[in-house]
Amino acid sequence: MIATIAFGLLLLSLVIQIVFLFKKEGGQDGISPWLSLAAGILLLVEIVRRSIAIRFVALTGMFESLIFLACFLALLIFALRYFKSAKGNRVIPFGATIIAVIFLALASSPLAPSDIKPPIPALQSGWLVLHVSFTFIGEVFFAVGFVSAILQLVSKDEEKRRSYDRITYTSIAVGYPIFTAGALIFGAIWAEKAWGVWWSWDPKETWALITWLTYTAYLHFRLVRKSTSKLVPALVIIGFVIAMFTFFGVNFLLKGLHSYA
Repeated sequence: MIATIAFGLLLLSLVIQIVFLFKKEGGQDGISPWLSLAAGILLLVEIVRRSIAIRFVALTGMFESLIFLACFLALLIFALRYFKSAKGNRVIPFGATIIAVIFLALASSPLAPSDIKPPIPALQSGWLVLHVSFTFIGEVFFAVGFVSAILQLVSKDEEKRRSYDRITYTSIAVGYPIFTAGALIFGAIWAEKAWGVWWSWDPKETWALITWLTYTAYLHFRLVRKSTSKLVPALVIIGFVIAMFTFFGVNFLLKGLHSYA
């Protein structure tokens, strides 16, 4: 019920944003950010409720993972109104809200059973919590970078392109070290604790590494080479698509040590 109310709030936020997007005279949308904040808080409450029920952090199933992603993305959407480079921009919060709505829609689908069940012993580790939570928080920032990178590619106005480039870079610069810590460092530590090996070339590990290398390439071209090629924002788009494949596709298409997650 709590997640359903949050879903409704995000849908209402999306409708209000659409109205303001097509408003010719402009004006400040002071409602939708607060709806996103309310949805994020409700989803956080749902995570806490499920965690109390299973006596462990509720972050080990598909449903819980999608709730977590939508929760932090909704909170980040609210925070965007205070980011200097994103202030006044309507399209980026709109695009990020669409992604959050998609996460919650998938959470209510048969792909993500919402049964409250304690995780298997191999998943009951603090290192796993750090691994998953940091990875997902990094991907939340990647989601915002994904939206701004698309706008950067399609925009014909040079000033807007520069603005979108700053938002893309900021999102990836914040998300990259968080994702690195979660997916690679904490993931390797947990793997050693759970399976006795730091790295096993499991499909999810491999695709997480490909995701990391893609964003590493973006930062290399953006910071070191200072490239203005369209390849640079395209790498951000490709990186997010790979990250989502790592999350969804690997779970359903490729068998490995992470299959039970």
